[in-house]
Amino acid sequence: MSDLPNVRVLVTGATGFVGRALCERLTAVGHKIIPIVRRRSGLLNEVVIGEMGPSTDWSTALAGCDVVVHLAARVHKMKGSVHDPRMSYREINTEATLNLGHQAAKAGVKRFVFISTIKVNGEGRDTAYRETDVPAPEDAYAISKWEAEQGLRRIARETGLEVVILRPPLVYGPGVKANFLRLMKAIQRGWPLPLGAIHNRRSLLYLGNFVDAIRLCVEHPAAAGQTFLLDDGQAVSTPELIRAVARAMGRPARLLAVPVGVLAFMGTLLGKRAAVARLTGSLHVDSAAIRSRLGWMPPYSMEAGLAATVAAAK
Repeated sequence: MSDLPNVRVLVTGATGFVGRALCERLTAVGHKIIPIVRRRSGLLNEVVIGEMGPSTDWSTALAGCDVVVHLAARVHKMKGSVHDPRMSYREINTEATLNLGHQAAKAGVKRFVFISTIKVNGEGRDTAYRETDVPAPEDAYAISKWEAEQGLRRIARETGLEVVILRPPLVYGPGVKANFLRLMKAIQRGWPLPLGAIHNRRSLLYLGNFVDAIRLCVEHPAAAGQTFLLDDGQAVSTPELIRAVARAMGRPARLLAVPVGVLAFMGTLLGKRAAVARLTGSLHVDSAAIRSRLGWMPPYSMEAGLAATVAAAK
């Protein structure tokens, strides 16, 4: 690969939280984008693929393509599904990914950038995760991503396709949803949060930093064949994060020092054990590899990222 612009990049998940920002970033630096969408959205040069699956025909979309950035994934189990959740994740995150990888290699695509997850490394460890760790995925989602990583590496060995794997932690930024948005709403409303006694370390990744790292992995020759962990460059405790978000909002952080053991007990009673574990446990990322090998530095601080996230939510 070259570090010059005008690379033709196919982006799956182009209308998603990360996808839209990535397409804008790649277009801004001169790349030609082929956005893949499930249904018409109005994006320039978009290709409607419908529901992505293990038998999807990618031939039209891949014609003349230099790089694939594969963002699309099943993150949550389909509601009301009667299938084994492991199979529902594997169908999209593993089998559909490998189908795309095989067809990309056959079509002459040079590089495949796969967005995996830090959960492939594991969850809840106190020490920082690194690329050299033995993978320890715990849930069906993480296992499906790990299986996809292994399958893509096999395709790379067999075909010469350059595979780059990125494992991000929680990504936040303008338009963020789910738990991060709920946290912001709770702080905005002045709700007291029983999280003041937590002493953990968690890494996060601002959307602007994420798309910049993906952009570099599209362009940089030394990215080929590598796996990189990503973060903003600092780890914070849950109370520190709440205080930082509150500062960005100009609101007070109302924290109650409830013992972690009590939180865990209440989480078990309420069927929220996993959610409490995420709030109280550590997930610290060491992103030194991408910094040293590709010279990447996050262009935005966590403070700047939180300010932009809060401003967009108003």
